[in-house]
Amino acid sequence: MQAFSETAHPDHMAKTPSKAHPWHGISPGEGAPNIITAFIEIVPTDTVKYEIDKESGYLKIDRPQQYSNIIPALYGFVPRTFCGDGIAKLASERSGRFIEMGDGDPLDICVLTEREITHGDILLQAIPIGGFRLIDKGEADDKIIAVLKGDSMYGHFNELADLPEAVVKRLRHYFLTYKTLPDEPAVMELANIYGREEALEVIRTSMKDYMEMPA
Repeated sequence: MQAFSETAHPDHMAKTPSKAHPWHGISPGEGAPNIITAFIEIVPTDTVKYEIDKESGYLKIDRPQQYSNIIPALYGFVPRTFCGDGIAKLASERSGRFIEMGDGDPLDICVLTEREITHGDILLQAIPIGGFRLIDKGEADDKIIAVLKGDSMYGHFNELADLPEAVVKRLRHYFLTYKTLPDEPAVMELANIYGREEALEVIRTSMKDYMEMPA
């Protein structure tokens, strides 16, 4: 059923469709964590970094891309996930170092596809194959790596280790450098690279964190 909201007008009340919040109003999918719905914020052709506005659910401009690093895949997040205490605990156990907290955002995801998708603000079905456990200024900031369901080039990959080495290196380089400013120390650390089974565990943990996240 279509949801409507009423907007006041001097002469009449107009009814307009309301938009589901991409983080809270969309399911990660009945097949999660094996097949998940992802909301895409940024595509490789974007020259501006977009991110979801947590209050309204609309995309907002975070910042222009000032340097030459270009996101090498579709980039967004998994709805109804949260990087909280569970993600921090898992990151601590697997990295062998104490990580106090998650970054407080939904779980990030990169989706590989051969197709040129020209804009974000879309939903797609993705199959997780692994992930990067990144530490951002001491906070757990996992990046799930997935393939677009049914993609003719990447769809047959089941494990991150099976990807061409150049693809993994490109992803790793992007995430280790995209927040680094000239003449300043790097802020991102790569604690682990993991495969499909651990990626599914990270997704399940982030879904549990979402259910327990503070109001």
